[in-house]
Amino acid sequence: MHLPLLKDILVLLGFSVVIVFVLQRLKLPSIIGFLVTGVLIGPYGLSLVNAVEEVEVLSEIGVILLLFVIGMELSINQLISIRKTVFVGGFFQVGITVLVACLVFYFIGNSWSEAVFVGLLFSLSSTAIVLKTLQDRKEIATPHGRNALAILIFQDIIVVPMMLVTPLMVGESENILLSVFGLLIKTLVVLIITFVSARYIVPKLLHAVAKTNSKELFLLVTITLCFAIAFLTSQAGLSLALGAFIAGLIVSESEYSHQATSIILPFRELFTSFFFVSVGMLLDLNFFLQNILIISLLVFAVFIVKTLIASLAVAILRYPPRTVILTGLSLFQVGEFAFILSKVGIEYQLLDAETNQYFLSVSIVSMLLTPFVIIFSDRITDKLMGVSQKLGLKKRLPSNNDNELLVSDDLENHLIIIGYGVNGSNLAKAATSSSIPFIVIDFDAEIVKHERERGLPIIFGDATQDHILETVYLQNARAAVIAISDNVATKTIVKNIRKHSDSLYLVVRTRFIKEISELFALGADEVIPEEFETSVQIFTHVLYNFLVSEDEIDQIVEKVRADNYQLFKGELKQPKSFKPNNLLADFNIICINIAADSNEFLGKPLLELNLRANYGINIIGIKRKEKLFQTIRPDDVLLQGDRVYIQGKQSNIEQFYKLVR
Repeated sequence: MHLPLLKDILVLLGFSVVIVFVLQRLKLPSIIGFLVTGVLIGPYGLSLVNAVEEVEVLSEIGVILLLFVIGMELSINQLISIRKTVFVGGFFQVGITVLVACLVFYFIGNSWSEAVFVGLLFSLSSTAIVLKTLQDRKEIATPHGRNALAILIFQDIIVVPMMLVTPLMVGESENILLSVFGLLIKTLVVLIITFVSARYIVPKLLHAVAKTNSKELFLLVTITLCFAIAFLTSQAGLSLALGAFIAGLIVSESEYSHQATSIILPFRELFTSFFFVSVGMLLDLNFFLQNILIISLLVFAVFIVKTLIASLAVAILRYPPRTVILTGLSLFQVGEFAFILSKVGIEYQLLDAETNQYFLSVSIVSMLLTPFVIIFSDRITDKLMGVSQKLGLKKRLPSNNDNELLVSDDLENHLIIIGYGVNGSNLAKAATSSSIPFIVIDFDAEIVKHERERGLPIIFGDATQDHILETVYLQNARAAVIAISDNVATKTIVKNIRKHSDSLYLVVRTRFIKEISELFALGADEVIPEEFETSVQIFTHVLYNFLVSEDEIDQIVEKVRADNYQLFKGELKQPKSFKPNNLLADFNIICINIAADSNEFLGKPLLELNLRANYGINIIGIKRKEKLFQTIRPDDVLLQGDRVYIQGKQSNIEQFYKLVR
């Protein structure tokens, strides 16, 4: 059977692979590669793709999946928290842009209706490119990322009324008020359905699906939810992309959002590549080359004007200058929904062919520049902040008296527990007892639901997926423990963890001794075989790594054994010291308590004790009650109950430890 579209997809993917590969070697964003691919293979380039409309359909799926993932990474409460930016910031950004573009276009000799329509076109920014670039740079959760998202949401909402108003501007106002009223009613119905689904229906549905442990069923249900809600909103007269975003918000209210995101990501990457290629296909190379000077000047003007207006819209909300500038730089381009609106303008003769080509050229070039501008936005902002300080403008810029919309749950220096069986639960108890921040990953829906209700920091997900590891801030973690029974999955997780972090302290539980050498080779720091070790020894390794004192560890072990967790044999080796780096083999650190019978050391100045000469160790810190002393002086004395952090060779540490004990 002959499939004409198959040849076009093969050409599209083949060119994309080559061009993106070259750009990746040059350390340039892949989005640029897809846009360039579209320009080359499109009808105005080499004309290698004939099924342009079919490719555009595939590209719409890409936009849907992109907004679906963005929605899953937020929550309804987070969206409510940025409602002021959505409506106030979005209204000012769109309104002022329309006003400025309208006045400019009118004074160069066009009618008011044409000028207003062009203003509508240039007020829209690229949701797909901005959010994709910010997501790749992990900046969605930053203040400027949230502001950009909020304003883009408003643009996606307002584009539908823009399409309804267009006929009114040319005198075809039949039933326009009725259409707007109907749209408002449908929007209200969609919002009610969204709230009810997010709170009561979808979490229970996903929980029932997760209990089956079928990844295929979980994928099908997630995709079905995405497209069903997108279809529902399109039937209500709203955009498919907005519907997909709402679908993502609904899924985000369940504990399964992280796993859903991880399985959607590969599909999103494929279909969004079609979107960016389809955008590149719209550029008429002949027209662009013939008018390159005028187009360049227009792009520069759009960059300056839209950046200033978007910055002003955020400044009205009293954000700090840095956030104001970064948000403005993110929204300077003309977006993909403007292409849809332009077709309506051509239909009602508000946009002639030449003006449309200028519009398309400026839009696509601004999209091409967007990743570069966002990548260098920090440097540009620093330069502008420096200039403003020299000119004495800093005080004139608004400041935010309220808390910024920061992601307050970012973890640092924490422990990651993969698997919540006997070992994982014991480790969580030990970490809780020692006030060590931790987060658990488990793929058992019942366990996750039950423990979340008890307040345990646990997420549902497959830890073999990179996205799940990124969700628990692996790059900021201090240690991780893999406590699952699946040896194949364990090896995959170890490899994935080492792709993200070489310095993370990694403890692995395994069933058999024969698996130890391979896990060490893959990057594990400690491998605990079930045949000889206990869950007590797993968390003991971790607590030593966090410099918990020997006495505290002994107390925790006693508590665990009192609960009948004596499962295996083996004595605890004491003291075990922390080695910050394998290259510093002799740089060992341990935390010990000064006991009441340590008469040889109590109450005497450190200068008199001369620990370095007599015992070969250095005191690098003393914790007395709740206060940590990091600057150690010769006249300092050791008191009963002090926690002392010492450094030295392992043999010297062991000798000193016996004396103190």
